[in-house]
Amino acid sequence: MAVKALACELPAARGVPLARWHCTDLARAAVDQGIVASIDGSTIWRWLSADAIQPWRHRSWIFPRDPDFAAKAGRVLDLYARRHNHRPLGPDDYVISADEKTSIQARDRKHDTTPPGPAQAMRVEHEYHRRGALAYLAAWDVHRAKVFGRCEPTSGIEPFSRLVDDVMTHQPYASARRVYWVVDNGSSHRGKAAADRLHAAYPNARMIHLPVHASWLNQIEIYFSMVQRKVLTPNDFTDLAEVEARLLAFQDHYEQIATPFEWKFTRADLRRVLDRTAELDLLQAA
Repeated sequence: MAVKALACELPAARGVPLARWHCTDLARAAVDQGIVASIDGSTIWRWLSADAIQPWRHRSWIFPRDPDFAAKAGRVLDLYARRHNHRPLGPDDYVISADEKTSIQARDRKHDTTPPGPAQAMRVEHEYHRRGALAYLAAWDVHRAKVFGRCEPTSGIEPFSRLVDDVMTHQPYASARRVYWVVDNGSSHRGKAAADRLHAAYPNARMIHLPVHASWLNQIEIYFSMVQRKVLTPNDFTDLAEVEARLLAFQDHYEQIATPFEWKFTRADLRRVLDRTAELDLLQAA
């Protein structure tokens, strides 16, 4: 149907000065461009709903730019599936996903937050005093649902090394055969120098870097998203000590109820994503 095809184009392709379509805009454009004589937005909404077309929505994403994206991402996906170099991991092999959540502010509201009530949501004062910021570093045991975390004034090589110490000096990691550390390419743990530094400090530890711009493959980001939703939003803290206390208390609380994340993205899914990306590249180049 021509209206559905129109909805699947970007407005700019039709000379319409919009960033995305809404049903009323589509109705107007369909009439202006002679697709139909007349139509209203509700009719278009019913037509689009039948095929789950929602042009008013959008998602942000980044095209894979790492030339070794497939190999690097596949290695991490194998570790999540308890495999490495085509062999199953042993019972004394562990996979740690780690990163930093930076610039967590303490926003001291100028008036007290009011609790929710009947027919009334929680209300949070818009204006606040800035009481500083800190970094929260965390490491997640992918298969044991164990979380380690610490707060630091800022991120960096030394703070990340302290997080590593928190994990690697405890059992079962201290005596494990291998402990694989999955990290992104942040400055605290970037490149061969970081991998060598980890291995020199703990010979049984191996750093596994994700491809560039692939933090979405790092399981610790799932935990950080819960921290953001459950702990830091709304942000209402009198000082950084309160921020740290709540973060560490939540960490202990979550560990009591945590189970390993049900990770379903596999090498086959990765292949489909990369094939689709390659097709889009060809279309844009044409």
